Amino acid sequence: MGLTPVITAHWDDADSFTLDGYRRNGGYSALPKALEMGPDAVIGTVKDSGLRGRGGAGFPTGLKWSFVPQGDGKPHYLVVNADESEPGACKDIPIMLANPQALIEGIIITSFAIRADHAFVYIRGEVPHVIRRMHAAVREAKAAGYIGKNILGSGFDLDVVIHSGAGAYICGEETALLDSLEGRRGQPRLKPPFPAVAGLYASPTVVNNVETITNIPYILNNGVDWFRSFGTEKSPGFKVFALSGHVARPGIYEAPLGITMAELLEYAGGIREGHELKFWLPGGSSVPMLTPAHLDLPLTYEAIAEAGSMLGTGTPMMYDETTSVVRAVTGWLDFYKHESCGKCTPCREGNWFLHDLVHRFNQGTGRSEQLTVLNNVCGQILGRSFCALGDAAATPFPAAMKYFADEFEAGTNTPSAAMFDPAASTVFSEVKA
Repeated sequence: MGLTPVITAHWDDADSFTLDGYRRNGGYSALPKALEMGPDAVIGTVKDSGLRGRGGAGFPTGLKWSFVPQGDGKPHYLVVNADESEPGACKDIPIMLANPQALIEGIIITSFAIRADHAFVYIRGEVPHVIRRMHAAVREAKAAGYIGKNILGSGFDLDVVIHSGAGAYICGEETALLDSLEGRRGQPRLKPPFPAVAGLYASPTVVNNVETITNIPYILNNGVDWFRSFGTEKSPGFKVFALSGHVARPGIYEAPLGITMAELLEYAGGIREGHELKFWLPGGSSVPMLTPAHLDLPLTYEAIAEAGSMLGTGTPMMYDETTSVVRAVTGWLDFYKHESCGKCTPCREGNWFLHDLVHRFNQGTGRSEQLTVLNNVCGQILGRSFCALGDAAATPFPAAMKYFADEFEAGTNTPSAAMFDPAASTVFSEVKA
């Protein structure tokens, strides 16, 4: 199964991020088609395509749009979640840097379909270069008549706002993102009501990931059958995979869903020379780890779920034999403890408890009975927190124990640094002044 560059097809063009560069390659030809089709037909086409959300959950996109009530007399909003902050995830930021006009065309079509006249792109504040590029892209699109009043003479009006977040991981959760957009502290809301009914400013709102929305112009331009010719029946289409870690050529690889990790790893040149794969994560640090025995699994939402993990953001992280599993889990739990918003007890208290105990095993001072305690605490957090951050924090340890319990047992008397030299697992060469 080969690579299928669609979203990434023209990233090597010097002007791929400009309006002229995008239009030269067929950009903005889907918008007139959508305006002629009408909102309901656009939603129907996206439903038929089987496009699933590329932000992690994999929820059917057209179905999500159809939940927005019509004729309710309320304003409707589209919010693009560009707060990419999952450890290991880096595919939305490159899309916005190299192909922002495809995202904007997708935003316009989506807003038309859900009958929204305001759209927001929520970008994390640590990437000012991306924020500047998106602002410039919106200005270009507005000057060309694609954003604003009476777009292409259709009578459809749309304003697009680029909003800079403050760098909180919790704001990647859709309801916390909405609270942040409204000027409040980013904390998740209790659901129901869901955003499609009462979202931004208590009005119907669709929240979609950058990559999800960027798919829309290509689907409208090329058709449902074309899109379904990629991937599998339950996971159709292509995916922008961001492959990182101990590989020869880390980077962005766009391939059909259903490609195996072994095939994708081959495109990345395999594990770095002289080493072998120890474990890998299919979609960022919040999904359970897998082993080399799982390399031949197709990268689809359903196949990875059957293996006990999640495809998540589709950003595989590869680790070779130099890596301490205990140290890796400790680092991830440090992150989740720091990023917990503190709103709910399981996540607020549980993260500190996990952090404290796992650090003991990393330092070689853990006790065997504490492994049972750790497992019990993870069980108390999982499914009981306000949002998925708690679930993410409760995921790494049980998965690591499933495959590498011996390393945690060794952590009762030996620090991880003594067993695995931290310098050996770095992916960077020594920098000399």
